Amino acid sequence: MRALFFTLSSCIVFLSLICLYMQWHWGLYLVTLYPLILLGLYDVSQKKRTILRNFPLIGHFRYLFEMIRPEINQYFIESNTDGKPLNREQRSLIYQRAKGQLDTLPFGTQKDVYAIGHEWVNHSLQPQHVDLKSMRVTIGTKQAKHPYHASILNISAMSYGALSHRAIKALNEGAKLGHFAHNTGEGGVSEHHLKNQGDLIWQIGTGYFGARSHDGTFDQVRYQDNSQHEQIKMIELKLSQGAKPGHGGILPASKVTAEIARIRHVPMGQDVLSPPAHTAFSTPIGLLEFIAKLRDLSGGKPVGFKLCIGRRVEFYAICKAMIETQITPDYIAIDGGEGGTGAAPLEFSNSIGSPLFEGLIFVDNALRGSGLREKIKIISSGKIVSGFDIVKHLGLGADLCYSARAMMIALGCIQALRCNSNHCPTGVATNNPALVAGLDIQNKSQRVFRYHQETIESAAEIIGAIGLQRPEQVRPWHLMRRIRPSVVKDYSELYPKLEHEQLLHDREIPEKERILWHLASSQSFIPTS
Repeated sequence: MRALFFTLSSCIVFLSLICLYMQWHWGLYLVTLYPLILLGLYDVSQKKRTILRNFPLIGHFRYLFEMIRPEINQYFIESNTDGKPLNREQRSLIYQRAKGQLDTLPFGTQKDVYAIGHEWVNHSLQPQHVDLKSMRVTIGTKQAKHPYHASILNISAMSYGALSHRAIKALNEGAKLGHFAHNTGEGGVSEHHLKNQGDLIWQIGTGYFGARSHDGTFDQVRYQDNSQHEQIKMIELKLSQGAKPGHGGILPASKVTAEIARIRHVPMGQDVLSPPAHTAFSTPIGLLEFIAKLRDLSGGKPVGFKLCIGRRVEFYAICKAMIETQITPDYIAIDGGEGGTGAAPLEFSNSIGSPLFEGLIFVDNALRGSGLREKIKIISSGKIVSGFDIVKHLGLGADLCYSARAMMIALGCIQALRCNSNHCPTGVATNNPALVAGLDIQNKSQRVFRYHQETIESAAEIIGAIGLQRPEQVRPWHLMRRIRPSVVKDYSELYPKLEHEQLLHDREIPEKERILWHLASSQSFIPTS
């Protein structure tokens, strides 16, 4: 688009000179186009707005429509029942924080506080000061030789390939500036992840990219070599993804460049389809032995796994395997069935997998009831946008959080919903060189850093307003929800927590959970009967 603009501009200038020289009367009309040329030149030279860099002049129509009605596709976004795109209020908050703009609002509450589903926390008459240094969690204290001191908000898994190389560099630079972690996604560790030296969580999926042999199985030597990078602070084994649980990852052929094919060790010219399940193990005990192997080969870095909760009996089987083998992951990341992605079959995206809150609460209870909770940290991977979102997830059982969509919007994503087409207009989710060129790494990394910093500060202020001093003190009873017009309950009433080792001692367990626990076997993901 920029090349076309420069070509048209050159033609206009040339024709204008001829008209003026020949004293043609319509030359005056051509001269009036010069302000537009100057505006277009400014658009392609400025670095704050990728849309204008990639689409000079015509990009202004996007902002004009936004003034009239924010986002051209607002109707689609607000009527989309799966709730995946962020709404206008959420996007505005992210933009304001990322750009360092004022994020306070006049005229008080912007929501209907009597609407069913409205949530809040009750403040204390003795609010506390929360030290921002406390907004971090140490992962890997039990079995890892090199624990990681993580922020309570980090960048969720997004692969190079799904995102452009400039987007990856900007995210990682933002992570370095804010001292938080950047999850690589299952696409492997690239030079773009390593260039700016931000902390990385290397995610390994069923395709074993970065640790893959010629036949697509796990390559121990390649894994060991790549895991030694100093920037890699933790390893994450992806069992399933919320947007397409039970389905392997998808990278359309249009996004597979020669570099990506080399990094992933896959052929050019065809879709990269990861298998639905891992080939390195097939039982709960096998999973834990593989995690121990990954930890050992990495030199003792924390290792965890990520999953969307499906059949609960299978997670109980993993808990029983942990008890039997005494091998535990350093953390478990929980994704929700409503999770986002650049490419997924519609039915998988809409209709498979437990929603995040149910999955998060279940895992927290399962680990408590089996006596494992103190050994394992829980990461909640969901639609984290605000400080309140962080506090809510902490109260429901998480120790820390991942965010993907908010970080993308901080980069400049406008939710054009073209992630799977290689035509993302902001250069975030495309490998088209002409579109990627418009994304300025330095400017966007600062936005990611500012968004993270201000959101952490917001969460700290909310925790202090509740009357607490540390994030781990947030409990379910701090969170209120209106379930009917005249009925309000806290989350401890909605989702009671199991006590330590309650499942082991068979004490007052709901009948359905009792049945699932007894059906679970450490030897197989398939129930015993």
